[in-house]
Amino acid sequence: MNETVLADHLDIMRKTVSLSARFFHYKRKNSTQMKTKILKIDPLNIDPDLIEEAASVIKKGGLVAFPTETVYGLGANALDPKAITGIFEAKERPLDDPLIVHVAEVKEVYELAENVPLEAEKLIKSFWPGPLTIILKKNEKIPDIVTTGLETVAIRMPSNPIAKELIRASGVPIAAPSANLFGRPSPTKAEHVINDLDARVDIIIDGGKTDIGIESTVIEIAGGGISVLRPGGISIEHLKGIVGKVEVSPEPEDYAKSPGKYPQHYSPLAEVVIAENNEDQTNNVKTKAANLSSDGKRVGVLAKEEHAGEYRDLNVKILGPEKDGKTCASNLFHLFREFDEEKVDVIIAEEIEEFGLGLAVMNRLRKAVGF
Repeated sequence: MNETVLADHLDIMRKTVSLSARFFHYKRKNSTQMKTKILKIDPLNIDPDLIEEAASVIKKGGLVAFPTETVYGLGANALDPKAITGIFEAKERPLDDPLIVHVAEVKEVYELAENVPLEAEKLIKSFWPGPLTIILKKNEKIPDIVTTGLETVAIRMPSNPIAKELIRASGVPIAAPSANLFGRPSPTKAEHVINDLDARVDIIIDGGKTDIGIESTVIEIAGGGISVLRPGGISIEHLKGIVGKVEVSPEPEDYAKSPGKYPQHYSPLAEVVIAENNEDQTNNVKTKAANLSSDGKRVGVLAKEEHAGEYRDLNVKILGPEKDGKTCASNLFHLFREFDEEKVDVIIAEEIEEFGLGLAVMNRLRKAVGF
């Protein structure tokens, strides 16, 4: 994509965000404020009555935020266009950003997609339930608003027991983006959802901290191989072990196909600056921090565990060991929110190795920075 086309594309997206925000502001101003109910559910001892209470809201066209193994999702009946409109309104989500449809059983995929290629069946067998979203050609059951007019639909089966039981009890597939205001760090705890969406949704299920901490991997099947549109909870290396040929799709060409497509996304209120991963990384962080502090900025440092002792005089939070992508992924978004609570102006984040889930962590960091 050349620079002129890219600039035009980004301008359209910015206008979409602006128009969506103004529409949703008008809607909220002219409607009665919703009262949100919090349901605390133990994922190891699920109360069926509480699940049924939440499911009844889904059946009636309402909104329920619930935990998955990745992040908390904001769910509505995927087959009800009016209910889906509520998701966009509550999140202030741009109207061209497609949603992921969550199912509880593999057989549901065949009821929602026109066809399921052999490669998709292999991936489903290997990774479902789990943090893998597969793009498939949709059938007429899926409303256009779910896919923002695309002919394809993103589908996954979560492994979190609360999520699975909610979908089963609802009796319908549940469309669910992350349960946060658009562009903010995805929620990994119920308190994050409450901070963003209280009085905007009917029910928030508090099921504890999520396991993975970043969103699912989004893939499509193309040219006999797999194209990764968004790296996430399933690593490229694991995908290659099943299907062989796997490519990470270049941006911005594939913005339109996947959730999380916007150039700036998953962002804290603070500005994010990335310190390149090289032998001068710690010195560069200290220099950046000193320069920003001298300008009157409140600075936070997001450091890998190996450098924990380097920043004793700074406000530092530890992302995790560099080679432990799972720990880094689990910590990223809630540390962003902690810095926001401390009213930090700038977060200097150390770049980590892009192996395993480290690739997804760096994808989220770069999205937090934006173009």
